[in-house]
Parts: sequence; structure tokens; C-alpha cells
Amino acid sequence: MIDEFAKDNLHGRLRRDREALLWKLDGLSEYDARRPLTVTGTSLLGLVKHVATVEARYFGEVFGRPSPEPLSRWQDSDGSDQWAAENETRDQIIGFYRRTWEHSDATINMLPLDAPGHVPWWPEPYADTNLFAVMVHVLGESNRHAGHADVLREGLDGRTGLRPEHEKQIDEEARAAYRAKIEQAARSAAPIKAKRVSHVT
Repeated sequence: MIDEFAKDNLHGRLRRDREALLWKLDGLSEYDARRPLTVTGTSLLGLVKHVATVEARYFGEVFGRPSPEPLSRWQDSDGSDQWAAENETRDQIIGFYRRTWEHSDATINMLPLDAPGHVPWWPEPYADTNLFAVMVHVLGESNRHAGHADVLREGLDGRTGLRPEHEKQIDEEARAAYRAKIEQAARSAAPIKAKRVSHVT
């Protein structure tokens, strides 16, 4: 009973994070969806492509159910799963992600939580694992990157939120006042820290 509860809970949260990540592309131009928004080149569409590839590998090869999607060998990974090439459309990448969900969900639904799996890119003695550990790992990856997408999207146009139904109209004046309050607290704390350091030395 507890296994089914745990499995359903993890699976439900994974589905939630998948949808949240895709929503961060909503209404963006092709350029804004693809352009690097950090010094390391992270983009919103690149995050979707990367998480799709992660899911395809973990719920595919790890359990002897290779993804029907064309994937390069994990040994040949070159970072190309983290950004959208100019010949890849947004619809293609989103379609890849959604088809991966179907394959992943089939794996999750057909196997018990203690079903054995093997992750060849994990070091020993961790490579031999089970569905529970993989679900937790993939949920962590999806959650982490959905959080990255939150911050990137906020930086583009100020839109925030976990799900569309929780999105609120942006109150620019209230946001500016709130940010100013935090900025003031940070500036006020800075001299205190400097004073403490000088006192110690």
C-alpha cells in the first residue's frame, strides 16, 4: 500500500513539473525561447530539450526499455542536448518531450518501485539501482530545471508562477517597492559585516 502511495505521489509531482517547465515557453518569441540567458549558455528551450533527454535515458535504457526516440549514446554526450540548434523547431523539441512522457509513464506504470535498473553512467557501487531511486533522481532533475526556468522567464518579462492557474497580474509598482526594501536591507547589512571583519583583524 505504501509503495503505491509513494509511486503515485512521485509520479504526480513529476507530471506537475513537466507541465510547469513547458509553460515557461508560453508566449515567447523564437529568439527569447532559444537565446542564452546565462554566461554558461542556458536557454529555456534548451532546458526542455535537456530534461526530455534525461527522462528518455533514465526511464528507457536503465530498465531495458530503450527510448523509441533517436538518442546519441550517453558515452558520446557533447552538450548538444542542452540547446536548440537552428534546424530544430520548438514544436519538434516539445513533441520529443511529450512522447518521452508517454514512454516514461509506461515504464513507471508497468514496474514496481523495487524493479531493478542499471545506470551505466553512475559510478560503482551505485550503478545498480531501482525504480524508486530513479524516480526520485529524475524528479529532482526536473524540479531543479523547472526552478531554473522560473528565474530565466522572470528575467525576460517578469512572468512568474508554478502553474498557469496561479499566475497573477504583474503589479510593477508593488514589485519595485518590494525589491527596494530587500535592496535596502542588503545595503544596510553590508557595513555591519565589514565592521565585524575589521574588528576581528
